[in-house]
Amino acid sequence: MRQARSARGVAYSSTMDRIFQNFVDRLTESTDADTAQKSMADVAAALNLSSFAYLALSPSPGGLPNLISTYPSAWTALYLQRRYESVDPVVRRAILQPKPFRWGLGWAPGNMSEAERALFEEAAEFGIRCGITFPIHNDKGAIAALSFATDERRTDFERSLVEYAQSLQLIARFFHAHARRFWTIDRMVHGVVLSPREYECLDWSARGKSAGEIGIILGITERTAGFHLDNARAKLGVSSIRQAIVLLTESKSRK
Repeated sequence: MRQARSARGVAYSSTMDRIFQNFVDRLTESTDADTAQKSMADVAAALNLSSFAYLALSPSPGGLPNLISTYPSAWTALYLQRRYESVDPVVRRAILQPKPFRWGLGWAPGNMSEAERALFEEAAEFGIRCGITFPIHNDKGAIAALSFATDERRTDFERSLVEYAQSLQLIARFFHAHARRFWTIDRMVHGVVLSPREYECLDWSARGKSAGEIGIILGITERTAGFHLDNARAKLGVSSIRQAIVLLTESKSRK
């Protein structure tokens, strides 16, 4: 029995060491939020943790939070647009306590308000039903939170949370330390940070330029310009470039 436990411990250590080292290498080399997102997405996939969301709270009262996530883009866009962070019970709890906590199916507090319950129900429609959150605090209080979520209480998801809880807390802090580099106000649209190319292409599109014209201006192909425009549209959770341009214009007017 003792040998079996020892073997499992060695396997756990080896797996986690490999995942963590790959995560660190990719994150330290990342130059934008997209590559940072992929590094964390790989950790979530390797540990059977489905999707993740990193939410950095704004230091300014009433300011928009910053988000890096693999949650459905339609949900994250709606979440930011409706300022759900102000009523989200997960965010509220992350602000109050520094320790990781579970939420969702079987873990929801019984004293939720109608607004909080409605938010949980709406999130469930997008497959965000339960998960775990790692609050990130500094000496001034809560500054961010990293959550892993799934659509139901899956055995592999639950097992990973038990086995890797301490490592995931370290990963959350490491991710936060590097993600702060990407919060560039000049590339933030409606609370979502676009890559430099996505922002450039969307900005030129807002000036009336076609994908072909944008390609000539930026020295890229028309197809590549279209690719960046489509990525920007998807990140913003809208169905057309015209709607993305409206969000860009609104964001510029607030700066």
